[in-house]
Formats: sequence, structure tokens, C-alpha cells
Amino acid sequence: MGTVREIETPQGVARAHVQRPPRGSTTVRGSLLLGHGAGGGIEANDLRLLTSLTVDGWAVVRVEQPWRVAGKRVATASPTLDDAWVAVVEALSTGRWKLASPLVSGGRSAGARVACRTAETVGAYAVLALSFPLHPPGKPEKSRAHEASLVTAAGRALAVVQGRKDPFGTPDEIRTALGPEPAVYEAAGNHGFSRDPSDVLEHARTWLATL
Repeated sequence: MGTVREIETPQGVARAHVQRPPRGSTTVRGSLLLGHGAGGGIEANDLRLLTSLTVDGWAVVRVEQPWRVAGKRVATASPTLDDAWVAVVEALSTGRWKLASPLVSGGRSAGARVACRTAETVGAYAVLALSFPLHPPGKPEKSRAHEASLVTAAGRALAVVQGRKDPFGTPDEIRTALGPEPAVYEAAGNHGFSRDPSDVLEHARTWLATL
């Protein structure tokens, strides 16, 4: 279960689907906020599976961008995604909805890009990037490595979980582009991972335990 909070942002209403550690849990590790991709929502298999990290003491929040809440099929421009994300994090940082620290910001594909670009602004302790779209398929010259590098340049930890056959950038391409600082994990499948992304969960759990 969990709770859903509608949050006003400069781009319209966003939804935060909040799942906290089990009642009575003695260990509270922090909060993991996850954004979705440009072609899908929070129901993606990997994002749903990561909600099980609540048993490890993490509050897990899956955030629906305003364009998705409004029923649009195409994501809006990057600056609007960033503005909405910042507003959501700010709303979840105060009052009765305040989430536990530290904050790990993350998401899959476009959501991973948003988390990287805004990490310093929202004060994220670390970033978990799932299926980071390093470049458009077949166009390695159009690299987005600079967005991921914003995280490590700001002194924050970065983990990338990448499908072995991801046309937006393989794990080896990620390592070459980003250097030795990020933790890069290989998962089965392509940009959407496999039908059973249990390895994504295990990689996330392993990395979060190091923070």
C-alpha cells in the first residue's frame, strides 16, 4: 500500500506515490525518490520492484510528472521536467509529509537524467540512475555524459544500472564516458531491462548499503 500526494508544481499537478518502511521498523535508512521515463510511467517493472526496498528501511517515492498526470503521451521539455521535480522534492522536505534523510534521487531513462541535472539543486546525497540514456540509439556522438557528470562533479555518489544490450548506451559505454567514479552495474536485457528485473533490485540494494 502507501499514500498518494498531489503536489502543485510550476508545470501542473504531480503525484508522489509514497511507500514508507513497515510500521515498527527500527531501521530508517533514508528516502529514495524515483522518476519515470519519457515513454512510460511509474508502473515500469523496475520501479515497482524497487518499492520492496522499504523492508531495508528506505522510504520509496515514485513520482509522476505533471505531463503524465494530465494524460499526455509525450513528455515535455527538459527544463519543465526539472522544475516539476524540484517542486516535488521541496514539498516532500517539509511538514507532515517530510521524508527521512538522506535523500537519494533517481529514476529510469528520462527520469535518471532529471535526477542527475537537479541533484545539486535539491541537495541529493546520491543519485541512482536506471537505464541512463547516454545517447540516442545509433548516435553515440550525441552524448549526454555531461548530465551524469554533474553528479560526481558536485561530490555526490552516482550509481548507474544499465541493461547489457541497451541501445541508448551499454555498460561499457557508460564506463568509458563517465570514468571510474560512478558505480556501474550490468543488468539483463535492454533499455527496459528484462521481464524480471530482480537483478536491478539487487544492484540497487547493494549500492544503497554502501551509502
